[in-house]
Amino acid sequence: MKQLSGLDAGFLYMETATTFGHVSGLAVYKRPSADFAPYDQFRTRVESRLGILEPMRRRIVPVPLDLDHPYWVEDPDFDIDFHIRHIAVPSPGGDREVADLVGRIIGRPLDRSRPLWEAYVIEGLEGDRWAVLTKFHHATIDGASGAEFMTLLLDASPDANDEMPPAPKPERVPTPAEMLFRTASQNMTRPLRMAKAQQRLIKESFDLFSERRGEWLTPRRENSELPATPVAPRTPFNQSISGHRRLAYATASLDEIKAIKNAMGATINDVVMAVAAGALRRYLLKHDASVERPLVAGVPVSIRTGDEQEKWTNRVSMIVGDLPVHLDHPLERVAAARASMAAAKENFDAVPADALQDFSQFSPPAVFTAASRLATEFRIGDLGQQTINLVISNVPGPRETLYLSGAPLVHYYPVSTIAEGQGLNITVQSYKDIMDFGLVACRDLVPDLWDLMDMVQDEIAELIAATTMIRAATPDRKPAPKKKAAVKKKAAVKKKAPAKKKAAVKKKAPAKKKAPSS
Repeated sequence: MKQLSGLDAGFLYMETATTFGHVSGLAVYKRPSADFAPYDQFRTRVESRLGILEPMRRRIVPVPLDLDHPYWVEDPDFDIDFHIRHIAVPSPGGDREVADLVGRIIGRPLDRSRPLWEAYVIEGLEGDRWAVLTKFHHATIDGASGAEFMTLLLDASPDANDEMPPAPKPERVPTPAEMLFRTASQNMTRPLRMAKAQQRLIKESFDLFSERRGEWLTPRRENSELPATPVAPRTPFNQSISGHRRLAYATASLDEIKAIKNAMGATINDVVMAVAAGALRRYLLKHDASVERPLVAGVPVSIRTGDEQEKWTNRVSMIVGDLPVHLDHPLERVAAARASMAAAKENFDAVPADALQDFSQFSPPAVFTAASRLATEFRIGDLGQQTINLVISNVPGPRETLYLSGAPLVHYYPVSTIAEGQGLNITVQSYKDIMDFGLVACRDLVPDLWDLMDMVQDEIAELIAATTMIRAATPDRKPAPKKKAAVKKKAAVKKKAPAKKKAAVKKKAPAKKKAPSS
């Protein structure tokens, strides 16, 4: 039995009738043969790998009266057929039909009396394809561990047949009295654990200051104009949300995204932010909304070090950056996104985020839960300004083709979550040489989500055209192989030259040695 961390438990406390804590993914496969049975193959695969996929076996055991964070226990009543469902998409089985089906499924909460996941094997997709929609609660995995989960479930080759360890024995669910006794014992050690957390925070803060003292004490003119606390402007999707969801998805070329980032001296994440800014600018103008100020985006960042003892937990924090919807030119938006993200990362690096997460363990669960419910009841999304307008996430995925019982994975569309007052989420996941975009929104606030998805694709096309002109104007100046051959030929001629010329060459050689290197 393991206790949830404060951050993991926080995703449970945030849930209300309209806000859900699960994150999802839509994996699209190609049928390898006519007699391939997707449901049977997927069910067999999951059952065979329960020994290495802990999040599929464990369920929540709450502490009475929410006196402490809940615990995970190996479910003694695990029923795989409850979790894996078999459905079909309506004809003609295109992207719109699949997205509508997924939107309805993700608008329902997970059953907390069972392990917090569901999987839907979906048949009837056009092009001889089939799909699996997975729903996992954010309390059990984050983006990085979710990507690792996918690689453990799937194979690196179509004919792989690895032997897997058996699932551990189920545990007895403790009684409420036993949970109260455990909580009382935990509370006795709470002051000591809090003191250790404070010591760690002080030490890491001091170490960080020692490393960056000179950098911090040097005035930075470019950062002086940045606002200390961002305030997100109002938009059509920054209102109280309902429990209904919409999904739209599409695919971009990873090579084209890389070409844009190389031309601009940016990162892939900078390009994703700029693409989102350009698409949202188009969307806001279409709806007669203001684009005079930048939007504010929350960007999840992994703080995993690789030394974590617990793999299946959240190790994620968030940085906040501007989305330059106020700029008209796409290249200006890339430059502005790059500058904003650089400043946001600098501010993030100035805080020991890993040590700060220790303090979330001491947050009172009952207070957190009551606050979430009050926010929904009083429709706080309609009352005041939000700290951020939306969350934009970029998750790196595997670079090689993955398979499920011989069926190649073609796409993995991320299907994330939204929160009260923030009715839109943009998440991107790379896979092989593509980037799959997944847009999730409140069905009532963003009824034309596919239009926004089209605008994302239009923005990428415009950036490709603009950066192609930049690359054409700055050709590669590196010497070609033919020029190197010509140099060698001239050297041979000099060797056969008269003695006077040789001496002249030798005389010039010392001068070349003394010249400073560039």
